[in-house]
Amino acid sequence: MVLASDLDRTLIYSSAALALDMPDARAPRLLCVEVYERKPLSYMTETAAALLGRLARETVFVPTTTRTREQYGRIHLPGPAPRYAICANGGHLLVDGESDPDWLARVRETLAAGCAPLAEVREHLVRAADPAWLLKERVAEDLFAYLVVDRALLPDTWVKDLTAWADERGWTVSLQGRKVYAVPKPLTKSAAVAEIARRTGAAEVLAAGDSLLDADLLQAADRGWRPGHGELAETGWTASHVTALAERGVAAGEEIVRSMLRAAAG
Repeated sequence: MVLASDLDRTLIYSSAALALDMPDARAPRLLCVEVYERKPLSYMTETAAALLGRLARETVFVPTTTRTREQYGRIHLPGPAPRYAICANGGHLLVDGESDPDWLARVRETLAAGCAPLAEVREHLVRAADPAWLLKERVAEDLFAYLVVDRALLPDTWVKDLTAWADERGWTVSLQGRKVYAVPKPLTKSAAVAEIARRTGAAEVLAAGDSLLDADLLQAADRGWRPGHGELAETGWTASHVTALAERGVAAGEEIVRSMLRAAAG
């Protein structure tokens, strides 16, 4: 069995995404799992951390993220280092911390054959964005592009228009927090997870995620979970084998790990 989970806003949470809506005295104890520029950035509840440590010791647990390898390297999850991890939305399959060159070559070949070039998409993103709300623009691992925006100033129709433009060129668009991602359609977490399942001989895949970029991962899994927040919750995305949790924020992360551990135990 392979257990693959998205990280940001699924298992780990920034202070802005914690959703601590209970009285302060009842708030859970938190464990910092990421530091950036000498400041704490991402958290789990201590209970979730203990459960995840157990999950990582007893199963093939696969962190599965849109982050670059460098960004993923800042995260220190509890438990043993995972044998496998997925970065760049499936572009990099890490084995013992190192990117598998054969997998990356296959990915680049697939993207070249079926999608508009990254340079074309990046140029359009920058040209279409308004400096009034564009904070940063970035290319990730020479595979996809994203913008960091001021959500309060971002026009409601801009992402919808970008989505239509990108769709015609074989790309998908996802809005996550302050980031607008443009990702080639064949660049998927599910493809990388399927490769890990093949290598490990796993007969079953469990998965969790919160965003549009996790939909393919959840759809391909035998069983999945999504939190009560995020793109998938906001759009009402569902599947018969995916549990839509009521919990939001860091409480959802804890419930996801608990549910995965329960399912893995059979």
